[in-house]
Amino acid sequence: MPVAPGRREVDGEGPLVDYETESLERGSYITAIVHLYRGEVARANSWRMRLDQTTNWAVFVTASALGFAFGSQEAAHFSLQFANLLLFILLWFEARRFRFFDVWRARVRMIEKNFFAPILRRDLQSPESDWALLVATDLAEPHFHVTRLQALRLRLVRNYLPIYGIMLVAWLIKLDIHPQPATSLHEFYQRMALGALPPWISLSIVASFYLLLLVVSFLGRARRRGRGPDNWDIVELVKEEAPL
Repeated sequence: MPVAPGRREVDGEGPLVDYETESLERGSYITAIVHLYRGEVARANSWRMRLDQTTNWAVFVTASALGFAFGSQEAAHFSLQFANLLLFILLWFEARRFRFFDVWRARVRMIEKNFFAPILRRDLQSPESDWALLVATDLAEPHFHVTRLQALRLRLVRNYLPIYGIMLVAWLIKLDIHPQPATSLHEFYQRMALGALPPWISLSIVASFYLLLLVVSFLGRARRRGRGPDNWDIVELVKEEAPL
């Protein structure tokens, strides 16, 4: 029995589809897109859980640092700034995880915007005419769609700025009330000393650190750099990270 074009015979198994020459029916295409979408959502959710886990660690570090600093009058005030260093390490890890999460998120958003949204509108015209090619290229050669600085800013503004604000207020309160309430601004300033280090060094370190955070929060703003496989929907990041 002759084998239909686009199929090849395998010993004892009958004809198999040859995807290089077989035409793709619309039903098969839709089924493939749906399965691809489900897989990308699952991987995006997996990386989203990792992001939440890192944020939970940051909250735990903050609570532990506050408990240690205010649990004893003898506890050094700079323990709170040491906790800030640990928080920055966690922020760096979270930014790295966000870049991986955004790979799957970008594909999910591309499929939702150009495949499912037109179906729901009953208007089968996709906003991005080359969206399928972009997704296919990204599947063949995966790459990040946001820079490290952009990811760092996104997680900083989204989660870590309030935490750092709490740590700064806690540091000032610690200086003011321990070992007893400060009676003057000069006394408050002198308490910034750390061992043999004069107060101005401690103040400079803290000010430089928070200035760095402000610089990252402004310089890392995402900007649209033109269309292409390397920057899908980069403009969405200006609006902050949207829920998946």
